[in-house]
Amino acid sequence: MTNVVLANNPTIKAAQEKWRAIKARVPQAAAWEDLRAEARSRVARYVSIPPNAFSDQSFKLQQEVPISGKNLSRARAATAEAGAAFEDFRRTELDVLSRARAAFHRLANEYAQLEVNQRNVDLLNQFAEVNRQRYEVGNATQADVLTAQTDAAKLLEAQSDIFRRISDAQSLLNVLMNRPAQAPLAQPSQIPFQPPHFSLQALQAVALTARPEMQRAQNRVEAERFRVELANRQRFPDPTLDVQAQRYNEAGQAVSELDVGVSIGLPFLNPRKYSATMTEARRNFESAQHELEATRTETLGLVRDQLQKIETAAHHYELYSDKILPLARQAVQSNRVAYETSSANFLELITAQRVLQDVESAHVNHLADYQVAVAELDAIVGIEDWLSPKNSAERRKSK
Repeated sequence: MTNVVLANNPTIKAAQEKWRAIKARVPQAAAWEDLRAEARSRVARYVSIPPNAFSDQSFKLQQEVPISGKNLSRARAATAEAGAAFEDFRRTELDVLSRARAAFHRLANEYAQLEVNQRNVDLLNQFAEVNRQRYEVGNATQADVLTAQTDAAKLLEAQSDIFRRISDAQSLLNVLMNRPAQAPLAQPSQIPFQPPHFSLQALQAVALTARPEMQRAQNRVEAERFRVELANRQRFPDPTLDVQAQRYNEAGQAVSELDVGVSIGLPFLNPRKYSATMTEARRNFESAQHELEATRTETLGLVRDQLQKIETAAHHYELYSDKILPLARQAVQSNRVAYETSSANFLELITAQRVLQDVESAHVNHLADYQVAVAELDAIVGIEDWLSPKNSAERRKSK
């Protein structure tokens, strides 16, 4: 399922193309300015002049030479921005995959809820049949029969809500896989529970290096650092070299004169402009550093909160598996035996059955909550366990 989502999801494809577009800015930023060509030719002359007195045609080439390294600074900043765009792409991938995995677990949970519902409907139908037989011989009231039938009918009504939630989860999975919403999906099997073995310190350390938001913030710090470098280099002018060939009036040769020149800007005559440019670049650099620190603090908090969420869901599931669910089943069995021997009334039996139904439903819900929380943790930390180590390294290299 994850491979299909990665290959077909249009949101992921859009983010990937955006990253590739931004990456294409790097060679543009590193390039020299375009070579300029200029040609002139006499159209008319209204005075008489001696031969070889004025030029009739000229051709000039001009090229700015970036000896200050401004283009290199721009390219480095563009490379860092491309790295930030790559992390945006990774964030999109992680979020889409997290949604797909959560929808998968929710779909499996709804099918499990359907089984719980049907099991309890069958149990209530058995109760109703027992009550009918007891009622016929005068050992039960008609109210007992009607109560069992009413509870069974209410569970059948609840099945409609379960089918709706199944449809919602199927539609979401199909949309994430870029398939028609009504395309059929096989019933997923519920993934067995695996006790959590997470270390807060280890997860936080991984998140600080793998979380896309952290990498993006670091790339933006790098980009602003190179922009400070660029602003500093703006003070140093790049020379423009030009070569000009001229042909004089009535000259017999193709080129009468060849000139070479150089021109430069004078930025030192405009100090306020470049001082303001430096101030802007430094402020942006400091802002990016503060954003990095804020992202770091937020990351540590998100990992801690999500780990607590996982541990809570795991605790609930284990408690229900080990204690609450067995006790609820024993209570139903005990009350059923007691009711059949007329040592307990039907109200006690139906109450125990209702408790069992709620417990079984909560039990499978806690498993789904745990599995969804683990999927969300991968997205928060930035774990790419759905990629082979080779593919992950290739992706990193390509950015």
